[in-house]
Amino acid sequence: MSPTILQIPVSRLRVGMYLHKLGGSWLDHPFLRNSFLLEDPKDLQRIIASGIQSVWIDTARGLGLDGPEASAPSPAADDEPDGRANASTTAGLTEAEREEIAQDRMPERFRQPMQSAGPVALHAEIERAREICLSGKQQVMALFGELRLGNSIEPESVLPLVEEMQASVLRNPSALISVARLKTHDDYTYLHSVAVAALMLALARQLGLDPVQTKMAGCGGLMHDLGKAFMPLEILNKPGRLTDEEFAVMKTHPAAGARALQEAGAEAGVIDIALHHHERMDGRGYPHGLRGEEISLLARMGAICDVYDAVTSVRAYKAPWDPAGAMREMARWEGHFDKRIFNAFVKTVGIYPIGALVRLASEHLAVVAEQSSESLLKPKVRVFYSLRRKEKVLVHTLDLADPACQDSIVGPENPEKWGFTNLEALWL
Repeated sequence: MSPTILQIPVSRLRVGMYLHKLGGSWLDHPFLRNSFLLEDPKDLQRIIASGIQSVWIDTARGLGLDGPEASAPSPAADDEPDGRANASTTAGLTEAEREEIAQDRMPERFRQPMQSAGPVALHAEIERAREICLSGKQQVMALFGELRLGNSIEPESVLPLVEEMQASVLRNPSALISVARLKTHDDYTYLHSVAVAALMLALARQLGLDPVQTKMAGCGGLMHDLGKAFMPLEILNKPGRLTDEEFAVMKTHPAAGARALQEAGAEAGVIDIALHHHERMDGRGYPHGLRGEEISLLARMGAICDVYDAVTSVRAYKAPWDPAGAMREMARWEGHFDKRIFNAFVKTVGIYPIGALVRLASEHLAVVAEQSSESLLKPKVRVFYSLRRKEKVLVHTLDLADPACQDSIVGPENPEKWGFTNLEALWL
């Protein structure tokens, strides 16, 4: 390390220092990045409260130990090799919070710094979801670009994006996963990663995973396909089905991605998602043919999210499956997915996902516009076509969960059968 990089206990950290690296796992600490100028006293308090024991500072980019705000440590600080906070570094905390820190517990107000303000309606979250997808596409493209140039990547660089995605999922889980599904063939490689990350975060929420596992699920989803950066472009971008020889090459991408992530110092769980998201419960997956519980929880989640987004996306060699049809078909694949996790996935996305074309008992066609919190079978729909008259009708919204509503879904319909295009306009 450069001579300007010093490792110090947290008890000696002061506002004005430049954090080069935080101690511990990059998934465990409450910050979006490892390196930044410490300007806000609240950030200092959060570092203390998180239980981080030591940090590395860059004295060329911020205050050193001899800076005006970095007085020599008190005798109490020297007696605290584990980095616990002394009185000078807990200024601004209540007595109860100081007591929690003394007992190695993080005060409540510092535990979830990126929490959403609360649930919002789908239409209110759509625009933010679009912005996140655009940002995510650019970030995944950058990661692919670095790997193709032979450069190393920084796995922790995706944390700000994953935090944004998680906040969006908390506000409205349907918005991001629905917007991320809309992609062209040219966008597929990059937006597929964004979509899988969004699905992973929403599924983690449904399964009740803890914050660290949830963050790992999002990071792993975003980087699960990085191995494709090492695949020949003529195979990756082939406008048609792959030959057996080409598919054999593509089957090496999980190991290639896992190797790149391991070399970059990624967390074990993130590496595992990249390596094993093509495994199957019956042992017929790849690269290792793992079976059942041999496959980690996060990798089993990744397998479901990866397949769902793949089959519902535009590909050069096939039209996308409609969301409801994809859910129905995936449920029939015996031995492919963990059934418990798949059932949770159905609850996450819906039996009739947003954008699905459905037939109503009233002999109308409608597009699912929003999920219901009351029933998977009774979403809000946008009615637009009369089957009796075989013509479009004035578009109107119907809440099938409303006790006053007399209509219901009979089943899904294939948009290709009816020649409908741009159904997204009915729910976006």
